[in-house]
Amino acid sequence: MTRNKDILAIVVAGPTASGKSAAALAIAREFNGVVINADSMQIYEDLPVLTARPTDAERGDVPHRLYGVLKLGEACSAAQWRDMAIVEISEAHQAGRLPVLCGGSGLYIKALLEGLSPIPEIPVDVRHAVRAACDTRGLPAMRAELESRNPVMAARLEPADRQRTLRALEVLEATGRSLADWQAEPKSGPPPGLRFATILLTPPRAELYAACDERLRQMVAQGAIEDVAEVYARIEEQSDRNPAEKESLDDALLLKALGVPQFRAYCDGVLDLETAIEKAQIATRRYAKRQMTWFRGNYISQKTITVKYSKNYDAGIFSFIRQKQLTLDN
Repeated sequence: MTRNKDILAIVVAGPTASGKSAAALAIAREFNGVVINADSMQIYEDLPVLTARPTDAERGDVPHRLYGVLKLGEACSAAQWRDMAIVEISEAHQAGRLPVLCGGSGLYIKALLEGLSPIPEIPVDVRHAVRAACDTRGLPAMRAELESRNPVMAARLEPADRQRTLRALEVLEATGRSLADWQAEPKSGPPPGLRFATILLTPPRAELYAACDERLRQMVAQGAIEDVAEVYARIEEQSDRNPAEKESLDDALLLKALGVPQFRAYCDGVLDLETAIEKAQIATRRYAKRQMTWFRGNYISQKTITVKYSKNYDAGIFSFIRQKQLTLDN
């Protein structure tokens, strides 16, 4: 991105249910902005309720980009998202609008703010082979293989972290080098000509957990379970028509979204509704806690709000952004 004048982009980050989407919307309304998605689940067209995608009314009021743009079986790495986000930032600037990035996917945000290590793209056949091996052998066996072949990387990962364990193995298989080695390479850095004003929402844990619990019940009332049932019905239909698609659909990232396993179990008659909701709430709270830990250790916030967002904080947020705009102009 090369322009004579730097571009200012706002980044609104925080854990799930912290109010960051409402904060980003308020900023975009105040500053003639465009909200750009930085959430790895909201980028998919399915599960709009369960992933808390902005409503049609919100998207009609303010332009939103990179929401619901990918289909279920499509992959989206941090590098791919970064490329798409840079395009949207540039287009917002050219239209005279303020880019407002919003999301809780830390790796996406880190990729934009700091750049990426030069890890090559993994061939599709390698990715599928590693996942097929996991389906056949089980995650404990794959974990043992990683510990044997790449103990440094294995030590960094939780034993039950399927996604990152398979990622480490596929990088090792495709490149012959440890993912840890690739991550130690110098990063590409942020895009030239782009400056960021960073905001972080960090509500107290009790307040955040209560918000997670309440929002999940609201999602159920708004059709989250029907979202899940519809997705799995379509997977079955597509798999019947094209059995070769089943593997990629079953391993789709979106099916790991918060609440999906629990509500699928309810749809299958394995759990009653209240138990499914409670288990989904527990998973959501745990995820929010991990997000809080990640942001505190990996995200440099220039403006931190230590409560759940409300309009009471708009004046301070808007003043912060105006100061950043003045600094940029000067």
